[in-house]
This record gives sequence, structure tokens and C-alpha cells, in this order.
Amino acid sequence: MTSGDPPDPLPAEGNRPGRVALRGGDRGSVTVEAALVLCGVLAFLALGVEVVMLVIGQLRCTDAAREAARLVARGDSARASTAVAAMAPAGAELVVRQDGDTASVEVGARRWLIDLRARAYAVLEPGVADEGSPAVADAK
Repeated sequence: MTSGDPPDPLPAEGNRPGRVALRGGDRGSVTVEAALVLCGVLAFLALGVEVVMLVIGQLRCTDAAREAARLVARGDSARASTAVAAMAPAGAELVVRQDGDTASVEVGARRWLIDLRARAYAVLEPGVADEGSPAVADAK
């Protein structure tokens, strides 16, 4: 080969020296990798959506407990159960405890394997504490 001769063309893809040709080649490997990545992304998104739903459920329990405590403090325990049934996640339970002139309200619900619980406290209005302790209610 002289300095004026054009260089030799590159050998064919499978015929390069030092390279072993695979049977069937790499055809379809990108498709498999893309499918695996897509499954991973979908699983991650599903987990993210579930976490957001758990946070929303906890906020709903908190709002329901606050509203129930306010209603119990006013002496309207019957409406507290109705409010919890409307505001809290499905199957939520309401527990009301009255101790002297204060009321403690707990709202709990279960989503998957996680317990969502919220508590609220309120000072009873004058005259409400004399009526007696409200019964434990269940808002299912």
C-alpha cells in the first residue's frame, strides 16, 4: 500500500476482526429494555398515586376529627357522627371521650395495611359539660 492509495473500506459489521457474531444479532433487545423500563415507571407511578391517596385520607381524617370535636363541644354529638361519615374515608370509626369540660375525638380508618388516625380536642361550651358523657359512636 502506498501513501497515495485510498484506505481500505471498513469490513462488514459481522466480519470485524476480534468480534464474534451473535446468532440472531441484537434484534429486539431495545424493545425488551423499553418494556422493562416502562413496567418500572408504571410501578413507580402507581406507588406514587397510592402515597398521595394515603395523604389525602389522612387529611380527610384530620378534617373529620376537627369538625366532630367542634360539634361535640357545642353539644351536637349526633351530627358529629354524620359529619364523620360524610368527611372521612369509607369505613372510618369515630370515638368520642368526654373528660370534665373537655372532649377528645378520634377518627380512624384503614387503607390497605396502614391505619389512618386523627385526634382533636375541644373545650365544651358552658352547659354542655353538665349533660353527661356522650356515647362512643361508630360512623361506618
